[in-house]
Amino acid sequence: MTNSGSDRERPGEFALIAQLFAPLATSAAAFGLADDAAIATPPAGCDLVVTADALVEGVHFFSDDPPEMIAKKALRVNLSDLAAKGCTPAGYLLTLSLPKRIGMRWLQSFVLGLRDDQQEFGISLLGGDTTATPGPLTIAITAFGHVPAGAMLRRAGAKAGDLVFVSGAIGDAGGGLACVKGEGRTLTLDERSFLIRRFQVPEPRTRLGPALIGLASASLDVSDGLLADLGHIAAASQARIEIHAGRLPLSKAAQRLWPDARESVVRAVGAGDDYEIAFTAPPEHHADIMQRAARAGTTVSEIGCVLSGKGIALLDSEGAEIPVKQPGYTHF
Repeated sequence: MTNSGSDRERPGEFALIAQLFAPLATSAAAFGLADDAAIATPPAGCDLVVTADALVEGVHFFSDDPPEMIAKKALRVNLSDLAAKGCTPAGYLLTLSLPKRIGMRWLQSFVLGLRDDQQEFGISLLGGDTTATPGPLTIAITAFGHVPAGAMLRRAGAKAGDLVFVSGAIGDAGGGLACVKGEGRTLTLDERSFLIRRFQVPEPRTRLGPALIGLASASLDVSDGLLADLGHIAAASQARIEIHAGRLPLSKAAQRLWPDARESVVRAVGAGDDYEIAFTAPPEHHADIMQRAARAGTTVSEIGCVLSGKGIALLDSEGAEIPVKQPGYTHF
């Protein structure tokens, strides 16, 4: 790791927790990280919602990525899960498996990234664990959120006649990864930087998610790829979803990276790491969705429909299915 900061040795486990992580435990429920557990009590009339994601060096981020950005990504992918369930984030647990080469300078920058996001999203560290590992750096976060009782948005619930929506733009993170790997030489520096940042630091739609309660019939965040993830909604809802390629929201930078219209769509829907919200809703909610999205400061696009049947398809302007060999990322 080129930015390990190994010039200064790490202190012991408990000193490390006291110096770096206890200051992040701003909630009284965490007891300053001085106990074996925290208390997670949802507000009256709310359910407690829990999600977990792990990031592994070489799989989810690169060894020379800035540590503060790695911290933000690790936290934000979990906040994105909560947002897609309609939740307001409340706190998180952090587990770090640290190789020897990770030194104090790296960890201090990592903690600064967490601190900044705690302030931005109004959450607190509640606890976790630190271990040494002979393997790659691994960051596991369990995040907690609150949602009105019985109102959590699920994958199941899409019905024939519903419309399909997605927030933001699709494919930017995949474009950023492509740039890191050497593509996009004809892009401007600003375009490359924009796409790479979208890969390194997602924008969880924490304001939009709760606004979809009462409107969306099914929802999830786009982590593995739009087509693959909407396929999960189709399977859970026992319905068919059709996506219209011409309606997909692609940024100008992504279109410049992949100038062929069909290639840009195919690569965008299968790239993953977008961390946008994909959801379905009855047509009569269309206007309300757009109004609430505007108030949340997020664009939303209508991209398809739900039908009776099974599976998912990407259609061209003539209604013919566009073949997509890789609809999303899979670890196994």
